Amino acid sequence: MTKIGIISDTHSYLDDAVFKHFDACDEIWHIGDFGDDEVADKLKAFKPLRGVYGNIDDHKIRDHYPLYNSFLCEEVNVLMTHIGGYPPKYNNASKALIKQFKPQLFLSGHSHILKVMYDDAFKCLHINPGAAGKHGWHKVRTLVRIAIDGAMIKNCEVIELGVR
Repeated sequence: MTKIGIISDTHSYLDDAVFKHFDACDEIWHIGDFGDDEVADKLKAFKPLRGVYGNIDDHKIRDHYPLYNSFLCEEVNVLMTHIGGYPPKYNNASKALIKQFKPQLFLSGHSHILKVMYDDAFKCLHINPGAAGKHGWHKVRTLVRIAIDGAMIKNCEVIELGVR
């Protein structure tokens, strides 16, 4: 079983509580808008880090993290991109990626709106962890934790870090 901490839209702010909430995780997945490489460096010094760049990320982040990332975690095909939309309102680029990679788990950020929903059309779980940073219009900063056990995604937990 692989335990994953999912975070997005830190916008150069990393709450110390993230390390407590992700302590039992095996990996951290950042879904873009790191804000600066210091956030990425702190996270990857703590746990193995996968990520994608977001629309505010500069060349330092873009040199290390792709626009989208497709990979296998245990037996689950995962696809992540920063600006993706959500079921059934994906943007055209994300819809094409979903058709191409056929993920069982699709992760996006950008909207700062926490969403965990299943897409019957693509047979895929969509997660947007909301925003963990202080920049934006969201009222509560959030994270998500999940576990992947073989082909199963389970133990989804939403964590509130407090008000923005």
